Formats: sequence, structure tokens, C-alpha cells
Amino acid sequence: MNTPATPRLFLAPMEGVTDWAMRDLLTSVGGIDQCVTEFLRITDQLMPPSVFYKNCPELKTNSKTRAGTPVFIQLLGGQARPLAENAARAAELGALGIDLNFGCPAPTVNRHDGGATLLKSTDRLFEIVQTVRAAVPKNIPVTAKIRLGFDDPHACLANAQAIEAAGAQWLTVHCRTKTDGYKPPAYWEWISKIKAVTKIQIVTNGEIWTTADFLKCYATAQTNDYMIGRGALRDPYLFNRIKDTFSDRSLNETTFLEVKTLIPSFYDSSAVYLNEQFAVARTKGWMKQLCLSIPEFKDIFEEVKVLTKPHEFKSRLEYLLN
Repeated sequence: MNTPATPRLFLAPMEGVTDWAMRDLLTSVGGIDQCVTEFLRITDQLMPPSVFYKNCPELKTNSKTRAGTPVFIQLLGGQARPLAENAARAAELGALGIDLNFGCPAPTVNRHDGGATLLKSTDRLFEIVQTVRAAVPKNIPVTAKIRLGFDDPHACLANAQAIEAAGAQWLTVHCRTKTDGYKPPAYWEWISKIKAVTKIQIVTNGEIWTTADFLKCYATAQTNDYMIGRGALRDPYLFNRIKDTFSDRSLNETTFLEVKTLIPSFYDSSAVYLNEQFAVARTKGWMKQLCLSIPEFKDIFEEVKVLTKPHEFKSRLEYLLN
């Protein structure tokens, strides 16, 4: 297999998961080249700066995480003009790039004219991207994320062409339709079909859980850019291990001892980001994912998941992790 010198790896935006605290943690571990915020829902209003700062605290640090990883702001909505106005404001506040969400499969989002429902209208995709592109300084990238289609994967071809024609710098493709949801497999073979009808830079996304998955995905998609979401929660060192496969460094499996040292700092960051009650919920959510890949976390999680008082939760967690 012909491998790229080094793949560029993106942390996926996941609503209620990859907030500032998780972006901060995972980029501190390393291997991530680009982040995108959770989506900021846009209706018909221009959001005040405070909303952007809450969604993307990195705006206060040159739109980069503390590890220096660039962060783009993702907007979700169905009206071109309000999206453009908010994109322009994000740029004024220092955003390094604007990403447009045309992929969210959540029924509530889709019922309110956002996310994957827009994949049913190629003309609307073109209008939104073109209007946002015109409103944002030329030096700031405008990018988009799609699924293969709402229910028909063939839609990705015309949609990708429209997004390219509208001026997007790159296109992230989650290789499933909206109706597929997150059910495996991801249909990576559609990437080559999109590449045959466009020249836009493509970021391949979907069903990368391990280095073996990544290598299979690369063999099929043949792009140099990849986005990983849920796999990063189960293995926070996955980005590094993927990059190790393209270097002379030895490839080691992620261990319980490595990951357990990350949990207290994630709790503390989450508490700073919002409050300690929030930190308890976020830490439990992450540990639930870790249990699926690192069995040593199961007993610890079973003991702390019933604890609701922050001091009690944190104290017991630290004891069990030592």
C-alpha cells in the first residue's frame, strides 16, 4: 500500500462531547492537527460575542487550543443570510475558519431546518456556502461537512460539486447517509467517486476506531486528511498511534495506566469550563466510553457512576485511580 508521508488528522465536532475541555485534553495528548467546535445553532439572529466565546473559548487564545492546535467554528442552520452574518462575526472575533454543518442526523435538528436535512437540496447548499464565503475575509477558510445523502448516497456527488463551486476550501464527508445514522459500516468507497467529479480537498470521516481501521480506510479512500470522533473517546492516544504507523516509532497499544492519568485533569478542566456538577456528568460520560475499550475502567466506573456530589465523586475517583 502506498501510504502518505504523514496523514493530517482532525478531531470531529460532537455535540455535548467535544467541548473546550475535551478539545484541550485530546490536543494536549497530541497527534491532532485540526479541531472543529460543537455546532452553534443559527436561526435568524446575530449572536452576541459572548455566545461565540462560550462555544469557542479558544477565540481568546488566537483560535488555538493550549497545545497550539487550530480550532474552526462550526455553524448550523438553514438560512444563508443569518449564517453569513454570524460567520462574519466569528471572523471578526478571531476565528481561523468557519465550518458549515450539513451532516447532523439528529431528528430535532433536522425538523428545524438544520444539518442533514439540507442534503436534500443541492441548490440550498450552494447558496449557503456561497453566501458565507462572500461574507468572510478571503484568508479565512470556509469548509463544510456532509453525509453521503439524506437517504440516497448518490446525492453526495452533486452536493460535493455544489459545495466546491460555491467556494469551500475543503469538504468533510461522513461516509454514511442520514438514515444510516451511526450504524456500521461506513461506505468509504464513495470518497473515490466524489474525487472523480471534484477537485476539492476531502476529509474522510466515519468508523475509524483503531489503527487497523484507519489503514483500511486509507486504502479505500486514498485521501491525506481524516476525521475521527467516537474512536478518540475510547482511545485518546489513537491519533498518535496512527501517526506512528507512518514513522519509525514503535507502535504500542494504549494502556489503562496511560489513560487513567488523564481523567483528573479532564475533570478539573470541565469544572473550570462550566462548574463541578457539569464536570461530574462529563467525566462519567467519558469513562463510559473508555469502558468499551479498556476493561480496567469498568469496575471503577460502576463504583463512581452512582455518586452525584462533586466532592464525593472526585475524591472517590482519585482514590480508585491511584
